Amino acid sequence: MADDSTSLGSESRAEYTGKRFRIGIIGCGGISKVHIDAYKDIPEVEIVAACDIIPERMEHVRKECGLAPEQCFTDYEVMIREVKMDGVDICTPNGVHCAPAVAAANAGCHVFVEKPMAISVEQAEQMVAAAKANNVKLAVGFQNRYRELTDFLTRARDVGELGEIMYVRVQALRRRGIPPWGDFTNKAISGGGPLIDIGVHMIEVAHEFMGAPKPVAVSANTWSYIGTKPCETECVWGKWDHTKNNVEDLAIAQVRFENGAIMQIEAAFAAHVKEEVRNFTFMGTKGGGQWSPAVIYTDQAGTMVDIVPNYLPDKQNWHILFGEKLRNWVHGAMYDKPLRASGEAGLAVQKILNGVYESAAAGREVKIE
Repeated sequence: MADDSTSLGSESRAEYTGKRFRIGIIGCGGISKVHIDAYKDIPEVEIVAACDIIPERMEHVRKECGLAPEQCFTDYEVMIREVKMDGVDICTPNGVHCAPAVAAANAGCHVFVEKPMAISVEQAEQMVAAAKANNVKLAVGFQNRYRELTDFLTRARDVGELGEIMYVRVQALRRRGIPPWGDFTNKAISGGGPLIDIGVHMIEVAHEFMGAPKPVAVSANTWSYIGTKPCETECVWGKWDHTKNNVEDLAIAQVRFENGAIMQIEAAFAAHVKEEVRNFTFMGTKGGGQWSPAVIYTDQAGTMVDIVPNYLPDKQNWHILFGEKLRNWVHGAMYDKPLRASGEAGLAVQKILNGVYESAAAGREVKIE
C-alpha cells in the first residue's frame, strides 16, 4: 500500500511515524474493493494476505496490493496461522462473519467486520467475548456515524438543545430494489432482507443518536409479497430470481427502550412508495428534527424556529466514509484510541435486528434480554 500521506487530514499526517499495520483481507468480493481503495489513504496500512474460497476472486486483491501467490489463501485458518498480521478485515457475507472474527481474535489479531455484525445475537456475543479475552480491537462497519450531519445532531443533543429524545422514526425504503446478485435474498447466509441489509444502517445511527439506550422489547411484523413472485416490473437492477428469495420485502417494528424511548422502524427492498428513503426523524422534549438533510425544529425567544446548518463537509461518498471508519479502526488498534463503532455497539444493534425477526415470527411482542 502507499506510503504517501499527502491525501490525509492534518491529524493523520501528524500521527504517522512510519510504523506499519499489517492486514489480511478475508472475503474478496465487491466490498473488499472499496476497502482496499480506502486503505490507500491510510499510510500505516500494508495488506499482506488475502483469502477467499473462490481463488479467482482474489485476483484484484493480488494485483492491487502486489501479493505473491504464497500470500493468497482459500482457508482463513491457514492464513491466520501462517501470516504474521496485526489485523484482519472481514468482507465475507453476513453469515460468515463470526467464525473468522473469533479465530483472528484468538490469534491476537485486531478485527474489522462489515455490517451487520452477524446474523444472530449469539454470534455477536461470541465475537465480543473473543475480542475482550484477547485484548484486541473489534470494530463494525457503521459508516453513517462518521457523517457530519450525524455529528451536528449529536452535538446539539449533547449540549441539551434537544432535551430527552422520546421518539425516533427510522426509514430505509426502496421502491424496487431487490438485489438480483449475491446472497441478499438467501436468509441462511444474509440473515434476512432489507431490515438487516439497509435498515441496519439507519437503525444504528439513530440508536447512537438516541444515546444508545438499552432495548427491552420489540413488536414487529414482516411481509413477503413481491420478491417471492416473478418480477413483471422494469427495475433499475434487473429481475431477481423469485424461486431463491426467502427474505422479507417489508419489515415494520416498534422498539421500546429502558429509558422509555420508542423507535419505529420501516425497512423495505420493494414497497409502493414514491422514492427511495434513508432517513430518521426524531422528537425530543426541547427539539425535534431529521437526519438528512439535517434540520432541528425548536423554540427560541418565544418563536418556533428551524435550525439548518449553513455548511457541513460532504462525507457522503463511499471512499471518504469507508476511509473514516477504517482509519478509526486502524488508529484505534495502533494507538489504543477509542472506537466509534465497537463490537459492543454492533451487539446492541444485533439485538434489535434479531428482536424484530423473532417478534414477527412469534406474532407478538418479544422481550430483549
